[in-house]
Amino acid sequence: MANITDTVKALMTDIPKIRNIGTVAHIDHGKTTLSDSLLAGAGMISFDVAGNKLAMDTVEQEQERGITIYSANASMVHKIEGQDYLVNLIDTPGHVDFGGDVTRAMRAVDGAIVLIDAVEGCMPQTETVIRQALRERVKPVLFINKTDRLIKELKLTPEQMMDRFKASIAEVNRLIIKYAEKDYAEKWIVNVENGSVAFGSAYKTWAVSVPMMKKTGVSFKDVIELTEAGKEDELAKKAPLHSTVLEMVIKHLPNPKEAQEYRIPRIWPGENDSEIGKTMILCDKGGHLAGVVTKVYPDPHAGYVATVRLFSGSIKQGQELYLVDAKKREKAQQISIYRGKDRIAMDEVYAGNIVGVVGLKSAGSGETICESDFTIEGFEAITHIFEPVVTKAIEPKNPKQLAKLIEFLTKTGREDPTLVVKINEETGEYLVSGLGELHLDAKVERPLKEAGIEVDVSPPIVIYNESVRGVTAEAAEGKSPNKHNRFYVIVQPLEEAVKKAIVDGKIAEQEIKRKDVELQNTLMELGFDRDQAKKVKMIYNKSMLLDMTTGVGAILEVMEMVKQSFKEVMDEGPLAREPTSGVKVMLVDAKLHEDAIHRGPAQVLPAMRGAVKLAMNGAQPYMLEPKQIIRIDVPTEQVGGATKEVSNRRGQILDMKEERGLTMIQTKIPVAEMFGFNSALKSATGGLGFFSLMDVLFEPVPRDMEPKVIDSIKKRKGITKDTDIEEPE
Repeated sequence: MANITDTVKALMTDIPKIRNIGTVAHIDHGKTTLSDSLLAGAGMISFDVAGNKLAMDTVEQEQERGITIYSANASMVHKIEGQDYLVNLIDTPGHVDFGGDVTRAMRAVDGAIVLIDAVEGCMPQTETVIRQALRERVKPVLFINKTDRLIKELKLTPEQMMDRFKASIAEVNRLIIKYAEKDYAEKWIVNVENGSVAFGSAYKTWAVSVPMMKKTGVSFKDVIELTEAGKEDELAKKAPLHSTVLEMVIKHLPNPKEAQEYRIPRIWPGENDSEIGKTMILCDKGGHLAGVVTKVYPDPHAGYVATVRLFSGSIKQGQELYLVDAKKREKAQQISIYRGKDRIAMDEVYAGNIVGVVGLKSAGSGETICESDFTIEGFEAITHIFEPVVTKAIEPKNPKQLAKLIEFLTKTGREDPTLVVKINEETGEYLVSGLGELHLDAKVERPLKEAGIEVDVSPPIVIYNESVRGVTAEAAEGKSPNKHNRFYVIVQPLEEAVKKAIVDGKIAEQEIKRKDVELQNTLMELGFDRDQAKKVKMIYNKSMLLDMTTGVGAILEVMEMVKQSFKEVMDEGPLAREPTSGVKVMLVDAKLHEDAIHRGPAQVLPAMRGAVKLAMNGAQPYMLEPKQIIRIDVPTEQVGGATKEVSNRRGQILDMKEERGLTMIQTKIPVAEMFGFNSALKSATGGLGFFSLMDVLFEPVPRDMEPKVIDSIKKRKGITKDTDIEEPE
């Protein structure tokens, strides 16, 4: 261990020799067995168990369920052409319910190995993970796994296999061009000839690429013959997976210095030509410290461990750090690098690396860390492309365990920000929202049981959205309780192209504190009025706040409270206190008391909230329900059972195509109708149908259902009246 540790220490300071990579896929075992093979190549596990050990699935329920639930880290050394390289690997979950872990891991890495199944090709989740990576400017390479299935199961000819590979590669490149920014799309497409595509079997630990076939003399004919003869052990010796894949990683994925030059302007909102901006772009280990926490998890011996990507400077053991979001100073009691489930203690870790830090008790995923005496601007929030759509109410069976429940939910929310915890003030219930039923079961319900906290859990609750169809006829007035401050607001729907750009991550949700010419130009390209583009103050919940006032004294002094009020209404709209989206809120005038003591938070917040709600009520407000676009794969003879199940759930079939006895049905179903769908689909198709999530979107609730939906939400929340909106005198 000492030798490898010394090698790692030496490589940590040699930026060109570092690669930070993640593995992403729509499947779990294929990806985790790939990690096994890479670990075996680095001497961390035996080749005899690689493919079966699932060494990166370290949590008991991951082994039980047979899926990856938590991302896992490992740092390994690989020699290529006589040079050692340090590869910091993050193995991420493949199931869509745990996509938040993928999103957070993408902040820590610079490149991603995208896995697809040679038989299944690109699946809906493939599109999701490519989209997640490209949002963070993470460059992809492609590994086509389970190639042996084409030979053994489908018995394809070499020509048919090549056609299958070409189709899969073309589809991956279509997705890269679709989701990458225009400066990167063409540069980042994958290519068989240059070796940014590899083929193999992670389970059998062999892989080939065009450059490696030329180097080793192993031809595709040899691959087919050895596989057909059952001599894949011999093939793994001639063409070891770890050599092929890590050579692809080192040759085609960037080192931290190369990556940070284009990633920092994307993920950090500060000035690029500031002192810290320059050192991050240069990945300068001698500069001031800047890093982002991408994962927080409990360790039975060390307490909480924070996984941190360092973009500048270094962390030393015992160093006092400043947490920018939490606004707290805490000490790095122990720092380490990852060796699978183990960690190796280090005295110091430098920019460009991924490090484990013990002692950051207040840090959550997405936290920015810096030196205690040199504060920097926080990094952009790490936002998942899908928002939580399933909620359950949780309360302890024994009131004495309430404190334990609160502590557990607080910690869980820090570990996984895609789990949103809220307290229902009226009922005292704790509402936990997640990406799906499995997400809530695996990360909340089961761990609660393991912690000995007995709880009552409600049936799933759906999160709706509120929006507006029209424009407020005349500015709505909100008055402060002391009647000395008045705000005038007009609301209208946000331009559809702008909303889509926010959803796609092309426009970041943010506070605009200084002139942002790039944002203004983007908004005008998407149909925004030039004057309005200059007046945007905040983008939040796919909605915008604009300050259109002129000549209002002290408006700047209350602007932070105006923004806070806007956020609160976007979190809880006027119809049923559901989140608001797709709304443009324009503050057109204000009358403020000249004495600051009479325009404090207790006066401004309810006045502005009331003005926004009144404006929305006057702009044809309506409810939106979440719908999932899913793909159902089913044997053609079982199509009738699948389509009947869709129609019984207010589903809409969007597309249907048949290929080699398998029918793929693309359909859109309201989330409210999706509960229990998996087992119902299995029953309706003789256990042969399965579905994959493609997208989540919000569409208007049918008008005849809307009053009932609003009433049921209000009843559940205990809402009687809105205290922000004054009763008419």
